[in-house]
Amino acid sequence: MTDRFGWTTPEWRALRALRTPVGIQRALEAMPYHVAATAWSPRRVLRERTAHCLEGAVFAAAALRALGFLPLLLDLEAVQDTDHVIAVYRQRGHWGAVGKSNFSGLRYREPVYRSVRELVLSYFESYVNLRGERTLRAYSRPINLARFDRTYPGWMTSADDLWWIPEHLAGAPHTRLLTGVMTRSLSRVDRRSLAAGLVGYRAH
Repeated sequence: MTDRFGWTTPEWRALRALRTPVGIQRALEAMPYHVAATAWSPRRVLRERTAHCLEGAVFAAAALRALGFLPLLLDLEAVQDTDHVIAVYRQRGHWGAVGKSNFSGLRYREPVYRSVRELVLSYFESYVNLRGERTLRAYSRPINLARFDRTYPGWMTSADDLWWIPEHLAGAPHTRLLTGVMTRSLSRVDRRSLAAGLVGYRAH
């Protein structure tokens, strides 16, 4: 495996040109939301210029790796809703995140959170379903995709879908955010908050 992890020179330069985590987020924002049951590799996302939540997070993890960060994914688990996957990174001892989402509040986070739990809780108020219910319940530990370099060599540039990634995330241990009492007392968000979250929403 080369220092570019299988990327071509133009592809590697494109990733390096993103420069920062916020640059990666801007690249994701420029991509239309990909409404499809796929698990494209980062190379496919780079070439097609579109992605959904999972694909955007895996692309972000690969791009973060190109910038010298660890390629870390974190799974957010919900009820009566879909799970959400984000790429997370640590800078100066604090956690931030890059993400692609149909909901406006489930994307980028500045690296200002002292723990993974703090970071995850920052998504709680924005993590709602179309009925306005707050649905976030648990989160995984950060998963380092570099650990799969030997098992799935060339995963960043693969022509095949990477279904093993969501399968691994789904099977990873998750930590609960709320107690039963908290869950039972949750209210729904107001209409303005729901409308704000749906800015740019693309129906499946």
